[in-house]
Amino acid sequence: MIIKISILSAVLLLSIKFSMAQTAVETEIRKLDQLEAQATISGDTITLKKLWSPGFVVNNPANMVVNIAQIRQLMKEGKIAYTTFSRVIEKVTITGPVAVTMGYEENEPEKATDNVGKKVTRRYTNVWLKENAGWKIIARQATIIDVK
Repeated sequence: MIIKISILSAVLLLSIKFSMAQTAVETEIRKLDQLEAQATISGDTITLKKLWSPGFVVNNPANMVVNIAQIRQLMKEGKIAYTTFSRVIEKVTITGPVAVTMGYEENEPEKATDNVGKKVTRRYTNVWLKENAGWKIIARQATIIDVK
């Protein structure tokens, strides 16, 4: 009986410890995901460089797969520019060194971006990887679901 209680207690303590660690990582990922959104709307390429892995790729709302150099070019051309941008994280899933955030974004494009002056809603998925320098976003999918 004492052995069963000891085993049960050990399992319970490990579960609590894992749950607390998961919560801390999830909180960190949520903060980083929102920081990436804010850096995107402000065109803060210094912060984006810190958050993006060197091999970062995006399947963007224009249905093109682009890398960092192409994203920077699109930003320079005013094709990634917004007057407003909000991101709602609906789910964070963490498996070892990989975290996935999913949700939706609402934005109002400006400059040379498609749908200028309209409210655009899109679904998104971001994939984060724990690297030596910390969590980095390695891939992103954004799909327009509504334009008003």
